[in-house]
Amino acid sequence: MCGGHGTRMWPASRTERPKQFLRLIGEWSTFQQTVSRVHDDELFEDPICMTNEQYRFIVAEQLREIGRKARIVIEPARRDSAPAVCAGCLVALEAAPDAIVLCVPADHHIADREAFLASIKTALAAVSSGHVVTFGVKPSSPETAYGYIEPSKSEFGKTSTFKVKKFVEKPNQHLAEEYVRKGYLWNAGMFLADANAFLDEIDRFVPELKRTVETAACSAATDLDFLRLDADAFERAESISIDYAVIEKSDRVLVLPIDYEWSDIGSWTALWNLSEKDDRGNAVQGDVYVFDGHNNYVRSNGTMTCLIGVDGLVVIATGDVVTVIPHDKLHQLNSVVDELRKDGRPELDSHREQYRPWGHYVTVDRGDRYQVKRIMVEPEGRLSLQKHFHRSEHWVVVRGTALVSIDGKQSVLSENESVYIPLGSQHRLENPGKVTLELIEVQSGSYLDEDDIVRYDDAYNRLES
Repeated sequence: MCGGHGTRMWPASRTERPKQFLRLIGEWSTFQQTVSRVHDDELFEDPICMTNEQYRFIVAEQLREIGRKARIVIEPARRDSAPAVCAGCLVALEAAPDAIVLCVPADHHIADREAFLASIKTALAAVSSGHVVTFGVKPSSPETAYGYIEPSKSEFGKTSTFKVKKFVEKPNQHLAEEYVRKGYLWNAGMFLADANAFLDEIDRFVPELKRTVETAACSAATDLDFLRLDADAFERAESISIDYAVIEKSDRVLVLPIDYEWSDIGSWTALWNLSEKDDRGNAVQGDVYVFDGHNNYVRSNGTMTCLIGVDGLVVIATGDVVTVIPHDKLHQLNSVVDELRKDGRPELDSHREQYRPWGHYVTVDRGDRYQVKRIMVEPEGRLSLQKHFHRSEHWVVVRGTALVSIDGKQSVLSENESVYIPLGSQHRLENPGKVTLELIEVQSGSYLDEDDIVRYDDAYNRLES
């Protein structure tokens, strides 16, 4: 499940590229780590990635980067996890009538892959009896950021699982300490079940949702390498989490206690806790220096960032935003984001770096009537045949080879060569080479936003936009 977006990790996580697609720990994103975690031919088939329209090419690109295959299913609207789980089960059953499904979010951190796989194998015994197994993490501390599960005292059969007595919401500090004393578990939000049994429970508690998603799945269409659920039907589905819709109501839910390292990386403090630190407790990523400081988390994306004589801060520098927050004030971040949204700040949704199916670009500078971008086109990448009504462009190749079409005439540009794209001309940029094409684009005109594009042909089916 990789369709959600959040603001708790702003300014790194934004609507157009949320935290599951960021490299928060290690060289891969948490989405890539999740896909790799379930790459086991003896236990799993290729995964089904439930995502939305906005992220489909990010998902495809990140799968390509790690050499993994998956069925990518596009949700036409944001409808929380219950419709996603329902659609995922239906897609799985198309491939295998007796499918067992593991439902996992794409933004979780699990350090011990072998322990994770062992817990899945243990849970299979309970699944065979028609139960839905959820996973409860044995708490290492009284955290207030997680929901909790109270398990029964006795094991269910010989399955190492326990019946669930109740689910409880995120508690305050006092309740969290009480829950830990009583043996409650953190709710990891992962589920293992026979797909048919899971759908039976969805039908039992939210039958209209199941019927609506079934219609969306039956009318789904193939689009390139994606399976696109029918928009009219899916948009009628109730927006509700699988926990509220089914898990907290069903008497077929069992919990398997797990004790490996797990986190949903729900805050910058959580990421600081998981990160390697120096002998003063500082965790840094990027071009960062900390002088005479303790217990700071500093993340910089390209901007040299220096901290001098400060303690307990979270500093995030993204190139267009610098955010400084004490650890104990991170709870105020959502309120700040709400205020910025009222002011219409585009930095809440968009990064300077924008990803496209052919590669990506970075906005370097922008003024009243000009904009400068650095454009990276992957080998065999091909932009749409397009024109602009309000701007002309200059392209300067700095690495690789560019195949340029302007009003039907083609030319090949190498390093240090340039071309002018007149306003209103039909043009296309392609990379016919074996290395990434890098060029500088200078736009000039009265209107420079991305919606000033008319597409005539597109290899990625984006003509509607």
